[in-house]
Amino acid sequence: MQQQWLIEWAKYLDIITDHPMLYAALVVFGFWIGAWIIDKWVLSWVRKLTEKSPAQLDDHLVEFLHTPVFYSIFIFGLIVATDIYGVPPAIEKIIFPVYYTLLLLLWTMFALRFTQVALRQLAKSEKYFKVLHPQTLPLFENLALLIIIGVSIYYILSSWRIDMTAWLASAGIIGIAVGFAAKDTLANLFSGVFIMADAPYKIRDYVVLETGERGEVTNIGLRSTRLLTRDNIEVTIPNSVMGNTKIINESGGPSTNYRIRAQVSVAYGSDVDQVREVLLKIAEEEPEMNMFPAPVARLRTFGASGLDFELMGWIEEPAFRGRILDQINTAIYKRFNELGIEIPYSKHDVYVKSFPSFPNLPKDSSQSDET
Repeated sequence: MQQQWLIEWAKYLDIITDHPMLYAALVVFGFWIGAWIIDKWVLSWVRKLTEKSPAQLDDHLVEFLHTPVFYSIFIFGLIVATDIYGVPPAIEKIIFPVYYTLLLLLWTMFALRFTQVALRQLAKSEKYFKVLHPQTLPLFENLALLIIIGVSIYYILSSWRIDMTAWLASAGIIGIAVGFAAKDTLANLFSGVFIMADAPYKIRDYVVLETGERGEVTNIGLRSTRLLTRDNIEVTIPNSVMGNTKIINESGGPSTNYRIRAQVSVAYGSDVDQVREVLLKIAEEEPEMNMFPAPVARLRTFGASGLDFELMGWIEEPAFRGRILDQINTAIYKRFNELGIEIPYSKHDVYVKSFPSFPNLPKDSSQSDET
């Protein structure tokens, strides 16, 4: 019975193979059924597995795979069916490149969609991918777009047997010319990426540049960094300059506090313990001065005119440094006046031992000798 069934099946296969069009149609139908099974059953099963994971990237991957996988299997069926049916060489040179072009377009669209979602997910996880930020995201998206489209165009043209040697040589020459023409822009661009990756400062930090500019960082772009000074003037500095200059970040460090120093001199002979006590009392009475860490007063040097003291304390915002120093200096001056503590200033006494004589000058008879 089994042998008879095999013989009957072989007869049907012979009939099918003797009719290439029917054979090709069955092959296309079989590939379509296989694509439907994989799309509806296999990918659905994989999606259920990915839904259990907390990550969202794998969910997007399965979602984007539906269309390219289904149509890729179907197009492979068309390629096999066309080879079985047999077409003239003139048509074969056209139809097979069309199939390859469709496949490349399908997977190019998949790569573009998945890359965009993947980059956005990586930009959110700055803990592990410090180069990717919301500011640098457009740069990497455009780079990925250019690379994917460039590779896709190369293989599409290659499938049509178009020689790409001349195109690649022209692209290299154009790239060198653009590199020389836009070297400053590229320097700013790469410096901006490195600044965001290294993070020597961030938005809302107060920085002091080597050239003396001081202000709050309001924006870190790919081309430049912007500072807002205390005069409410916005300063734009190219990133190539920011990457090659000394920067003092007043808001940096493990602590969020910022230290200020008020310097004052008292006359020699003053009670240093009293001066230190008065300075610490002024710091305690200042409402914007933090009490932890506690303020300290130090006798720094024996100056030319007096004893140089320094009152050091901590504040929360570097932007308030000027105003708080003004309040502390005003309080020091008033309190020293009340207590009679002298603040010395530079004095110079000039002694003239004798006036020079001028013997060659005629003597004015109207003036007395005493004059």
